[in-house]
Amino acid sequence: MKLTRSIMILACSAFIVPAFAQTKTSGWTNLFDGKTLNGWKQATGKAKYEVVNGNIVGTTVTGSPNSFLVTEKEYGDFILEADIKIEDSTFNSGIQLRSHFDPDGNDGKGRVYGYQAEVDGSSRAWSGGIYDEARRDWLYPLTLHPEAKKAFKVNGYNHYRIECIGSDIRTFVNGQSVAYLVDDADKKGFIGLQVHAIGKNDKAGKKVYFKNIRIQTANLKPVPFSKNIFVVNKQLNTLSDYEKSNGWKLLFDGQTSKGWKGAYKPGFPEQGWKIEEGALTVISSEGKESANGGDIVTIDEYNAFDLSFEFKLTPGANSGVKYFVTLSENNQGSAIGLEYQVLDDELHPDAKLGRDGNRTLSSLYDLITAKKDPRFVRKIGQWNTGRVVVLPNNHVEHYLNGVKVLEYERGSKSFRDLVAISKYKVWPNFGEAPKGHILLQDHGNEVSFRNIKIKTLK
Repeated sequence: MKLTRSIMILACSAFIVPAFAQTKTSGWTNLFDGKTLNGWKQATGKAKYEVVNGNIVGTTVTGSPNSFLVTEKEYGDFILEADIKIEDSTFNSGIQLRSHFDPDGNDGKGRVYGYQAEVDGSSRAWSGGIYDEARRDWLYPLTLHPEAKKAFKVNGYNHYRIECIGSDIRTFVNGQSVAYLVDDADKKGFIGLQVHAIGKNDKAGKKVYFKNIRIQTANLKPVPFSKNIFVVNKQLNTLSDYEKSNGWKLLFDGQTSKGWKGAYKPGFPEQGWKIEEGALTVISSEGKESANGGDIVTIDEYNAFDLSFEFKLTPGANSGVKYFVTLSENNQGSAIGLEYQVLDDELHPDAKLGRDGNRTLSSLYDLITAKKDPRFVRKIGQWNTGRVVVLPNNHVEHYLNGVKVLEYERGSKSFRDLVAISKYKVWPNFGEAPKGHILLQDHGNEVSFRNIKIKTLK
């Protein structure tokens, strides 16, 4: 029995040693030695960080802002892996990527800012989503990839893999592809472990555990990412290779009017629109609807699609992005179609008209009100991202800055009932055309569009 037991121990040892050696020879470097906090320093907050049983354990304290334990070194391109556990489903944490420290932030107390891979134990379940700490807020909420919400498990260790290679930032949780961001805000920075601040009524002592933290900085080989996952691409009027391979196309190249024409014109308007600094902009005509350049539409028509676009409003501005535009009504003013409302809700009077706010920003104009969280509405003068998804079964969704704000079934009884009490009741079968153009509206106010991309759905 003793001989057999010795053989078993040797066998186990033989298994462990090659695994460790492989970590060394494959170019991985351990950021945590399992015993000390060497190579790390606390940047902000009063949370307690200590080493317990091979883990870096962060513990919340009352009255502290977000706390961060950060690497002393900065990293540019890398692949990072770590195992993370939280004990409380009401608690969240995160891993900072290419991040920085602002000594003047938080009223002179200092503040960490930059990309963060979310650790979220709540029912929201946005673990692996990408947040921009202390800067732009959410960049990739998991409303953009709801299937990935199931990847994270509370009360157990979760394996994170994060690839930061060039402008691509991709996250994986327990082997599941989660978020894909293309962005150039930061080329390098430190890596950080967050202990989130707690509310006044929350109990202190909530813990988050980090272990097996390792990094690779050379000979980087990204693993395959699941197909057909929406990419948040912040680069100007470009598509990543991943987007191209999954059927996305640009509707605006950033330099010309190629692919667009006036709604009721043979070509692109000679006045009323301008292309500058990578944006397609309606020139103000003091709020006179389609009285200057007029609406513009895509030359092509679409039936089932995923459409994404960025827009920037000036104070008090009104515009819209319409779809299933047939140009058959020959009406005066703007062409007719289902409309994703683009509006300054605070200053434009149209926000107070209609029913129950169904003419406000990102609503299905005059039909369905967008349910918006103010946190996800960018200020006037900043770029917002709109998205319209029309599935082949006529299910339609509107998004604002990555968050779904409404959904409906085109052609359903409930849809037709709404049309019957709207301004569109005078047009037979409104919004039910089998295909149509995409339209950018000239409502007489200065509004800009960019990063307009579309994918045909089958």
